[in-house]
Amino acid sequence: MSAPASLSARWRRAGDALSLLRWSRVLHLGLVWLVYLFMLAPLIFVVWLSFFQDAILHFPPSGYTLDWYLKAWQDKAFSQGFIFSFQVALVAALIGVVVGVMAAVGIVRHRFAGSEWVNTLLLSPLLIPGIIVGVAVYLFYLRAESVLDQDIVGTYTGLVLAHVCLTIPWTVRLVSAGLLGLDPSIAEAARNLGASSGVAFLRITLPMLRPSIVAAALFSFIVSFENLELSLSLVGPGRTTLPIAIMQYLEFNLDPTIAAVSSVQVLLLGAVMLLTDRYVKLSQVV
Repeated sequence: MSAPASLSARWRRAGDALSLLRWSRVLHLGLVWLVYLFMLAPLIFVVWLSFFQDAILHFPPSGYTLDWYLKAWQDKAFSQGFIFSFQVALVAALIGVVVGVMAAVGIVRHRFAGSEWVNTLLLSPLLIPGIIVGVAVYLFYLRAESVLDQDIVGTYTGLVLAHVCLTIPWTVRLVSAGLLGLDPSIAEAARNLGASSGVAFLRITLPMLRPSIVAAALFSFIVSFENLELSLSLVGPGRTTLPIAIMQYLEFNLDPTIAAVSSVQVLLLGAVMLLTDRYVKLSQVV
């Protein structure tokens, strides 16, 4: 075979390889989009369903309307449940972040005997199914009521404390990861220049941890706001969270109102998730 013919054959093989690579990339991208579509299809369907005009669901719908959103807000169970869930999640996130930051600093920067055991204990709620945690907390509250002769189940304080236990593991995980990524010599240099340990922590370490703390607060809010299993056995009369209100509505009704409520909840939590991802990539959390 002559040299020009051999060179031409090599160019053809190179072209075939590039074409195969190009098609493999297209197929890979198409597969990725199919996976995303499969994962987001339930959310898209719920949002679409919330605009159906018909009270009895059927396809195709006879028209579209926003009346179900107005009906959902006028329903006191949903409006009060949303406000109550927001209050509980906000308070639980604030308390949980404060406690979780202190715990993370103690575990990462001040090693002590049993620190690994404490870290495992604080992160254990992430590994236990939510319904198991809910039953365990409920039984613990019953035992505490008999000992203290004080109502705990059905009180606002009892519910917030239970939700704080949900938020602490996420804070410990995020802040611990942030602390491990910091150079301890920076705070040490501040102490060498005359700053006390407290001043070095407040003026140096804490500002550097701000992204992790903000992400922990937002993620804790999400976990508390959408929780059902733990709240189900701890709410009292007149104190119904939004997930419980949704579950109770579904017992007797099946119309687009519940889709409208779910759409608002998805929109709120999605916005918080995007805000969280702005500070700490979610791939570092899960």
